[in-house]
Amino acid sequence: MKRLIAITGGIGSGKSVVSRILRILGYPVYDCDSRAKALMDADCEIKRRLIEEIDESAVADGIIDRRRIAAIVFEDAEKLSVLNAIVHGAVKDDIARWVGEQDSDFTFVETAILYESGLNTMVDAEWRVESPIELRIDRTMRRNNLSRAQVESRIAAQRIEAPADAPPLRMFTILNDEKNALLPQIEELIGTI
Repeated sequence: MKRLIAITGGIGSGKSVVSRILRILGYPVYDCDSRAKALMDADCEIKRRLIEEIDESAVADGIIDRRRIAAIVFEDAEKLSVLNAIVHGAVKDDIARWVGEQDSDFTFVETAILYESGLNTMVDAEWRVESPIELRIDRTMRRNNLSRAQVESRIAAQRIEAPADAPPLRMFTILNDEKNALLPQIEELIGTI
């Protein structure tokens, strides 16, 4: 029986680092961000909906303006919900196809929005990567060349905790605080699956 485990955490927490380690260890990891971008770039219907439901400036000459969309949706919770609704169905279908193609009994999906996307209904457990807030802000400012206010806005827009009505998931924590080594934590969790 194949198991799908979510790697979650807020922006700047270190989800991608954990995913890279898992790949090095030989486990397949589906990166929701990069796959969603690829799906959006290839789908004319998604582009049409972005223009109609987010903003006319969301797509120019057939190319999605991600900075413009981010500026809009991270300041408007309703527009963020609309964006998520547009993209999530395509991503969920792609994940289901991808998992079926993998030889491994254990696969992972990296996502910042497990519950908002509905992916929580597809996974068997959640590995949540946590970091101190100041470290997350600093990492994201440096990595994405964003201001502190922009990062704080993105952090505020992300809902990490499960809603009260969500089915319970087994949840494990990976602490990425630059004091505790990640590999031993990951190896210990692999032993639990």
